[in-house]
Amino acid sequence: MTLAQLAFDLPHRAALGAEDFLVSDCNLAAVRLIDSWPDWQDQVQLLTGPAASGKTHLVRVWQALSGAQSLSPAGLDIAFIDSRSAGTPLVVEDADRAGYDEKALFHLLNLAREKRLFVLLTARGSPSRWGTALPDLRSRLSAVPVVEIGAPDEALLRTVMLKHFADRQLDVDPKVLEFIALRIDRSLEAAAAAVEAVDRAALASGRKISRQLVLEVLQASAE
Repeated sequence: MTLAQLAFDLPHRAALGAEDFLVSDCNLAAVRLIDSWPDWQDQVQLLTGPAASGKTHLVRVWQALSGAQSLSPAGLDIAFIDSRSAGTPLVVEDADRAGYDEKALFHLLNLAREKRLFVLLTARGSPSRWGTALPDLRSRLSAVPVVEIGAPDEALLRTVMLKHFADRQLDVDPKVLEFIALRIDRSLEAAAAAVEAVDRAALASGRKISRQLVLEVLQASAE
């Protein structure tokens, strides 16, 4: 059965790049946030989610819509922020881990209100878990609306794995996909890792991808 023949009724959202963004209940609020721009109720929005959850894809979609510039830690400084014109859209990715200057980030959040800059932040968790040292920044971040990408449901896991297998030019029985989805951590990162491990095992052994092969691979990875 081919990718075109097997459908899980999940709409596709084109991302900036070769891959499609799959919309499901776990990320629907995030997709609606991107769709609602420029009619955001707050100038600054925070998108959170675990690794490989789709934050970067949605950022690229928003950049394609808005022309937003992505700021690196080295590029986020007060002089640069002050030079932005009113209404400028900006992206700060991995705000919890990338080592941004806290004073510059605080200045950016303040100026977003004054100049009505659009600022999209991304992080793996809520600001309360960032370990922010600057009290004023902690206070400002606590007021930023947070949209969370949750754990993927089984349908999304199966669809993502189907795409990964298809990218490797492999047809996999839907029952095998369901078998894998029920036995891995509920994350897109785990789904991608499972596909890679199963493909590697099938190539090494010359066996067809089956539930038995999958079971052996998953048991071996758990040891």
